[in-house]
Amino acid sequence: MRSPFSHLAITAAALALIAATPRVTTGSLTLREGSKLWFDGTSTLRSWSCTADKIEAALSTPDESVVANTLDGKEVAGTVQVDFPVSKLECKNGTMNEHMGKALKTKEFSNIRFTMTSYQVAKGSAVTGTLQGTLQLSGKTMPISVPVTFGTAADGALRVTGKVPVTMTEWGIKPPTLMLGSIKVGPVVTVNFDLQLQKSSSVAQ
Repeated sequence: MRSPFSHLAITAAALALIAATPRVTTGSLTLREGSKLWFDGTSTLRSWSCTADKIEAALSTPDESVVANTLDGKEVAGTVQVDFPVSKLECKNGTMNEHMGKALKTKEFSNIRFTMTSYQVAKGSAVTGTLQGTLQLSGKTMPISVPVTFGTAADGALRVTGKVPVTMTEWGIKPPTLMLGSIKVGPVVTVNFDLQLQKSSSVAQ
């Protein structure tokens, strides 16, 4: 569950468990255990929630003081890309898993990808920011803004929290239906994330 990750990313990210850990670069952050990424939605029967059990993320930044600078409300140069395999979404319901997989076309498009293009950060009563980037979902790529809040977690780790609504129909996704259409899933899904990031000073294997 370890991988280089950025204080800038969620989504997804904010958005979680890491399966593979690629090479770390100067100023990179590592996702700590306890980080979470989940998706909440509604249906005509009840609300539902799916957890992202795997995320692959990469951060490149030359800033060695990325945590301190972020908590001071300073912008840090860097690039971020976040991938999470849609087949790893777990809705705690086999039928819902199957229907979500079909709706997201997991056989054709295996990943959901967020790529950051720019961001803003501000320090007030809390340190907040907005990530600007693109979201690639079910084969369609569109711009998206992700609001985040930065804070301090245990042992000085950087905590990044936030949520962003995603309307499935805007990405050409037909919301799933169950029980021969008697149960319909709402078109809006909220992506929630609560990430704890610590600085990495060496190459992780």
